[in-house]
Amino acid sequence: MSTTDTTVVGIDVGGTNIEVGLVTAEHTVLDRAKAVTPETGPDDVLQTIIDLVHSLDGDPIAVGLGIPGVVHEGQALTVPNLVGWTHPVGLIAPLSDAFNVPVSLGNDANVGLLGEWAAGAARGGRNVLGLWMGTGVGGGLILDGRPYTGARGAAGEIGHVVVLAGGALCSCGRRGCAEAYAGRKSMRGTATAMVAAGRETSLFDIRDAEEKTKLTSKVWAAALEDEDALATELFGTAIDMLGVALGSTNNLLDLDRVVVGGGLAEKLGQDLADRLHTAAEPWMLQPSPKLHFVVAELGDDAGVVGAATLARSAIIAP
Repeated sequence: MSTTDTTVVGIDVGGTNIEVGLVTAEHTVLDRAKAVTPETGPDDVLQTIIDLVHSLDGDPIAVGLGIPGVVHEGQALTVPNLVGWTHPVGLIAPLSDAFNVPVSLGNDANVGLLGEWAAGAARGGRNVLGLWMGTGVGGGLILDGRPYTGARGAAGEIGHVVVLAGGALCSCGRRGCAEAYAGRKSMRGTATAMVAAGRETSLFDIRDAEEKTKLTSKVWAAALEDEDALATELFGTAIDMLGVALGSTNNLLDLDRVVVGGGLAEKLGQDLADRLHTAAEPWMLQPSPKLHFVVAELGDDAGVVGAATLARSAIIAP
């Protein structure tokens, strides 16, 4: 890698892809790389990260990493949407050894919101929830003008707010979480079961035509545009269940902004944010005219820029 004196690397690990970027202090991504997330456990994910970072054209002064799970003291404690992550995994030590620079670790949704707060749709917000709709449903918080991660880094997990006691089984092992209805992984499982029971849908035909192995956000968006009945039904349920979680969360935190990100937000745009706002209002004690739902601005770069911001803040003396 060539020398760039002030750049940092941001790494965004998702259930579908891993994205890395070389980022300036002004939040510009100079170089980027991407690969499919391995489904063979933590060791292969770590090696993919290392290979991607080494492919970038620059020498970073620090590295930041967002991972889709609960993180604490350099470990990923639980990562329900990655295959083979059945126990706490130390991430900082092996990556620090590989890159020989400081490495910072955060939850992927937290760092995604950090990116939007630094350079996107959350700029200027003081009490903000970031809602990321992807393989799972992630969340991050800015409270009283500062990032908030809680006592052990687990704050903001709106995907695991229970919206129906005893409801659908979630990847976390509990029942009735919002993610069990609104995460793409769960929606795919429901669609598969319903097709096996005799329902018809274009979802899997679109997937095959796109030469995909999963029901990606692009596949869901295409099926919704075609007014596919099953896709429309499942997506409507996802919106309704997230509305319960969002309305209750606002009752607790009195937010001024909800930033909606992830693959579905990129495909569906502000219409998705508006639908979520409408679904949340009936569950709010007192809907506030100061609360705005907006779609994320940075797209795929939110997690990369946020992870880079996390890395940079960790090496700047207070």
